[in-house]
Amino acid sequence: MPEWFTVFAKECRETLRDRRTLASALLLGPLLGPVMFAIMVSVVLEKSLDDAAETLELPVYGAERAPELMAYLATRNIDAEARPGSLAEAREQVAGGSESVVLHVPETFAEQLATGRPAPVQLVTDGSERGDAPAAGRVRAALGAWSAILAGQRLQLRGVDPRVISPLVVDEVDVSTATGRSLLLLGIVTYFLLFSVLTGGLYLAIDATAGERERKSLEPLFTLPVPRETILFGKLAATFVFMALSLAITLVAFSVSLTFIDLQQLGMLANFGPGVALKSFLVVLPFAAFGAALLTLVASFTRSYREAQSWLSAVLIVPTVPIIFAGIYGLSASLPAMLVPSLSQHLLVTELMRGESLAPSHVAVSAGATLLAAAALAAAILRFYRREAILG
Repeated sequence: MPEWFTVFAKECRETLRDRRTLASALLLGPLLGPVMFAIMVSVVLEKSLDDAAETLELPVYGAERAPELMAYLATRNIDAEARPGSLAEAREQVAGGSESVVLHVPETFAEQLATGRPAPVQLVTDGSERGDAPAAGRVRAALGAWSAILAGQRLQLRGVDPRVISPLVVDEVDVSTATGRSLLLLGIVTYFLLFSVLTGGLYLAIDATAGERERKSLEPLFTLPVPRETILFGKLAATFVFMALSLAITLVAFSVSLTFIDLQQLGMLANFGPGVALKSFLVVLPFAAFGAALLTLVASFTRSYREAQSWLSAVLIVPTVPIIFAGIYGLSASLPAMLVPSLSQHLLVTELMRGESLAPSHVAVSAGATLLAAAALAAAILRFYRREAILG
């Protein structure tokens, strides 16, 4: 049996014995993320569809001054409830949280409307309440549509074709596919994948370095007639395997959980079947080698298990930062982007979910750059392992 494999088997065996750590690394994280994501998307989707279909109750102060507007709101599935009061009272109702949206029709509305002048109405909302935005949007859209109808009628009464005020007609041609549109909701999946890779080997990386130093078991290990690079390779291999297992479990969990989300109601389709999951596994797998080296390097400079946990909890955020920049700047797959670990995996998995074929050059550069970065980190760890300072 190779010497490195003996170290590898030792680390795996010790991790498997710790049931709580094993459950947190390979079950709680990889399964909880996809399940919670699927539940969250399903709830948001169902709520948005229900809000659009159900009748919206709208309190209207001064409804008797605009009977035609009230009748039109009824055709838009908005139930206008007439209430007596002033604009100040409407503001108090919304500010106090009693109502989410209130429409106020001033006393001069009918007069200004009859003379052809702009007739103001006040839509009272609370912009700090995000839950009230859909209701305010529905009322705002209905008021805009009624205003357009009145404008067209006024032009016709004056013998002017309403189309005169629309010199430009924009016909949007959407070439996106159902799978491409689904990325508006599923684009965060890659974050879960990369995060699960890191958390899958987090505890093993800590225990194999800081844990060994804290238990004073690292020094006897180094007294064995085995090169230190062999010991390091065995520890990295064990961390890599657990990260790969965590990635595989997360991909399977997403592949299963996304089948329960009915995206077809929004004209979307989740492209995350077994084939895409397998390709995503192969694309992200080099990042597991990078993550194993990164976590082991940071943990090697800590002296206790608790100190390593504190440092590595912050390190978990670092590889996911490029994904944030990709979303802000709208980055797409390119050869320069493939040189950045985590960013390249994010862009490649996004292309797979969009249903596009991957460029072989992009895959090769992504894997090569990520593995090269992992090798550089491993070399830095080995250099530290050869120093006696690691024992103290």
